[in-house]
Amino acid sequence: MGQDLLEIQPPKELRFTFKLKKQSWCSVQLLNNSDHHVAYKVKTTNPGRYSVRPNTGVIQPNSTCDFTVIMQAPREAPADLQCKDKFLIQSTVVPAETTPEDIKSSMFSKDNKKYVGENKLRVVIVSQPTSPVVLPINETVQAEPTIASPVLGDQENLPPEHMVTTKEARVTELANNLQKLSFPEPVEESKLANEMKELKSKLTDLESNLREAEICMQKLKEEKTIKFKEREMLQEELVCLKSNKGGRRVQVGFPFLFVCMVAIVSMKLGYMLHSW
Repeated sequence: MGQDLLEIQPPKELRFTFKLKKQSWCSVQLLNNSDHHVAYKVKTTNPGRYSVRPNTGVIQPNSTCDFTVIMQAPREAPADLQCKDKFLIQSTVVPAETTPEDIKSSMFSKDNKKYVGENKLRVVIVSQPTSPVVLPINETVQAEPTIASPVLGDQENLPPEHMVTTKEARVTELANNLQKLSFPEPVEESKLANEMKELKSKLTDLESNLREAEICMQKLKEEKTIKFKEREMLQEELVCLKSNKGGRRVQVGFPFLFVCMVAIVSMKLGYMLHSW
C-alpha cells in the first residue's frame, strides 16, 4: 500500500480571503487513487474559528470527494495577515460496507497497527483584491495597483483584461456555490431545549406526586395512631369491666334469716288453724 492514500487539492495551503465581519470559505478535493474504500477525518488547531462540512466521510476506490472549510467572520484584521492555524486530514482503509455514520475516532488511532495517513494544510490569509476603476466608455480599464500575492504554480499569468474577466467569473461562481451551501440549522440547540423542558415538566410531576405520597402517608400515620388509641381505650374499659364483675358477690337463693322468719310465721299460722 502506498504511503499516500489520498491526493489532496490544494496540497499544502488553504487560502482564505480576508473580509472584515464576513465569512470566507474554500473548498478541498480528496482523490482516492487506491482500490480500497478510504475513510477520512478533518481536524483543526482552531475549531472555534473554522467549520468543516462534512468533516468525515468515506471515499470509494478511484473516486473524489469534496468538503468545504468556512472561516468565521473576523472582527478585526490580524497583524500582517499572519495566521498559524493548521488542518490535519487523516485517512485509513475501511471495509466496503462502512458508512459515514460508522466512522469513529478510534479508526484513526495508530495503536491498531494499521496505516493511518496524515496530511497537513496550513492556513494562508490574503487581502481582498481591490476593485478596478471603471473609466468612461471608449477609455481603457485601469486596475489600481495592489500588493502582489503568491500565485499557484498551475495558474497562468493572464493579461489585466483577462484577469478582470476571470475574477468576475470566479466571484459569480463563488456566489452561486455559497447559495448552494446549506448550513445546518440549530437543530441540536432546539432539541436540547425541548428535552430540558420535558425533563423539567417530568421533574415537576414527580415532585407533585412525591408531595401527594407524603400527605397520604401522613394521613395513614394519623389514622393508625387514632386506631391504636381507640384500641387502648377499649382494652382499658374491658379490664375495668372484668375487675368490677370479679369484685361483686352474687347471692343465690333466699337469705337464711328470711327462711327462719317464714318458718316461724308458718308454724304460728298452723298452730292457730289447728286450735280452731
